Amino acid sequence: MKCLVTGGNVKVLGKAVHSLSRIGDELYLEPLEDGLSLRTVNSSRSAYACFLFAPLFFQQYQTAAPSQDPLRCKILMKSFLSVFRSLAMLEKTVEKCCISLNGRSSRLVVQLHCKYGVRKTHNLSFQDCESLQAVFDPALCPHVLRAPARVLGEAVLPFPPALAEVTLGIGRGRRVILRSYQEEEADSSVKAMVTEMSIGEEDFQQLQAREGAAITFCLKEFRGLLSFAESANLSLSIHFDAPGRPAIFAIEDTLLDGHFVLATLSEPDPYSQDLQSSELQRPAPQLQAHSTPHPDDFVLDDMDSYMIAMETTVGSKGSRALPSRSLSPGLQLPCSPGPGSEEEEDDAGPSTVPGTPPPKKFRSLFFGSILAPAHSPQGPSPVLAEDSEGEG
Repeated sequence: MKCLVTGGNVKVLGKAVHSLSRIGDELYLEPLEDGLSLRTVNSSRSAYACFLFAPLFFQQYQTAAPSQDPLRCKILMKSFLSVFRSLAMLEKTVEKCCISLNGRSSRLVVQLHCKYGVRKTHNLSFQDCESLQAVFDPALCPHVLRAPARVLGEAVLPFPPALAEVTLGIGRGRRVILRSYQEEEADSSVKAMVTEMSIGEEDFQQLQAREGAAITFCLKEFRGLLSFAESANLSLSIHFDAPGRPAIFAIEDTLLDGHFVLATLSEPDPYSQDLQSSELQRPAPQLQAHSTPHPDDFVLDDMDSYMIAMETTVGSKGSRALPSRSLSPGLQLPCSPGPGSEEEEDDAGPSTVPGTPPPKKFRSLFFGSILAPAHSPQGPSPVLAEDSEGEG
């Protein structure tokens, strides 16, 4: 087998390899009379992808020598992807690409002819294999959607990259709904965010589906085909049946066609029980009536309120009146001894200057003066002033 790709078709071939790399770890290459077939399947056999490049896609296409049988080979996806790793480099520097199969040495030779006479040759080892073919028929699917890939690409753009599955359905007014799928966890009380996009019927080239029909499939593989179709400016067709039946995503052109067959979930999406509505049923936000804010922000601090109440209960008989409303008896200046004053004097220690308020009462006075400036004593205490002059 020998084929030669030139011009912009080199980038198209590289883009197709990137799309296939989103699905499987092995690439099945088979030269056919209808063209060169590139296929892959994932490890769980739940996703299958195939690109068929027509002979007109190549400047030169030869399946096998007259005396030889066509070869079929299987190579590692990473090995073949490394040849087309940089799509920008392919577009700017590569002029043509030659792919050939050598059955004697079991090598797949990919040669890139770059500008200024530079040639890059990649010798990839392969294994002989049987033909990989999935059995599917899009004509048997009752539901068909067809739209430009750009429309569907913009619809899936808001979904997070880590999202695994997405639900596609037909809602009220024959609007196509794309909704993020989240598994329902019984032991989890936290509800995940659900993203939904709605597309009108007028944006589709073909819409043959009943209202309420819905399927859930993997978003990663779907994005791989969308990126290729967008770059080639092609339309994408979606053929699907009931949930649990495979969905077929197809692109067709005169030079190539592609088919992605993806498994769908058999159980319904818990967040899309009612696709007849054009939008999610969201509960109205409960607006809480906010009372007039207290003029003092200190009272709203739980820790500060606890400290003030704990230190100003002397003589308050267990009451916990807010200091912002009135000064508790413990906040009064120590002009006359009150209940509990002897204990506070003992706590002050012998080193305390006579007449100086104990530290705890100073702290209470500090909080009290901030919380209730209107009720704080006017002017300095005569006792405190007299003792300070005595020390001077």
